[in-house]
Formats: sequence, structure tokens, C-alpha cells
Amino acid sequence: MKMNTFRYAGLLALALTLAGCASGPGGGSIYVPAGGASSDDEAPEPPRTTEESDEPRVERKSEQPEEPVVEPERSSPSYQEEGDVLSPAAKSLIQRADSLMAEGDTEAAVAQLERAQRIAPRSAAVYFKLSEAYVALDQLGSAEQFTLKGLSLAGSDAALQRSGWLLLADIRRARGNVAGADQAEERAASL
Repeated sequence: MKMNTFRYAGLLALALTLAGCASGPGGGSIYVPAGGASSDDEAPEPPRTTEESDEPRVERKSEQPEEPVVEPERSSPSYQEEGDVLSPAAKSLIQRADSLMAEGDTEAAVAQLERAQRIAPRSAAVYFKLSEAYVALDQLGSAEQFTLKGLSLAGSDAALQRSGWLLLADIRRARGNVAGADQAEERAASL
């Protein structure tokens, strides 16, 4: 019995709280009849703390004059004008990789070249060396991708581009893509 009394008291408190929420300031109803409000039932004006002339004017976005949109000049993202110059650290790693390749330790050479790539990520020469190492590992798909990346970074250096296109021709021929190899050789000859 005591539990039911507490439950009913709680429900009564909830009902009274909700009923209080349905009244406006001063105890009037917040509901407006559908036919419109009479002068007695109108909601009171909200209090004004300042005069309108003192309030700052807020311009809405639709009121602001539109400024012409100036788009930045776009350049081709896949090629750059000049290849990055290798830092002494990257050159040293490439020389070490060449020595390791000559000794037949291609895996260690790839590790050195990957370090050089982290130092000079925009250098076409590093990507071409990585490509040569992957050819030695007989991973021709990766070798072709590294060569294409190197070509995209070779810029206007014709000698670097020519060596990249010839490397790509060799890789494509080894993969059985004779037409692709011929196209790469044509690109190298046109430089």
C-alpha cells in the first residue's frame, strides 16, 4: 500500500509539473485559438532592454552583396616543372643501395632506397632506383608504378625523362605489354 502511495504521489507531481509548463508568463495559456486571438488573449510583447536604434545591425548573408568568386589558378597536379635536387643524405643512401645491389642483396638495397624516398619524396631519381630494385626482385607491377611516379616528378629534365621512359619500356616488355613498351620507347625518342 505504501508503494502505491509513493507511485501516485510521483505521478501527481509529474502531472502538475507538465500542467505548469503549458502556461505562459503570468499564468496565461500559451495556446492561441485557431480563429485568431482577441485583444484579451494576445500574448504580451517581450520586454525591451534597449531601444532599437542602440542595437547593432546584423546583416544576414542574403543581404550582403555577393563578391565574385576568384578560383585559384590550376596547374596539372601530376607533373612538376623541375625534379627535386637530392640531398647529401639521400645521395648517400642511393650509393649504398647501388653497392648492395651489386653484391646481390636487393632486399637491403630496397630498404636503403625507401629511406631515401622518405628524405626526398619528390625526387624522380629515387623512384627510378626503386623501380630498378623491384625489377631485380621480379616485382614488375611495383616497378612499373615506381617508374610512372618517377616520370610524374621528372619535370622538364629531358635526360631524366628519357631514362624513365626507357626503363618503363623495358618493364612493360618484360610484363608482355609490347604495345605499351613501344609507346614508351616512342616517348623517349621524342625527347
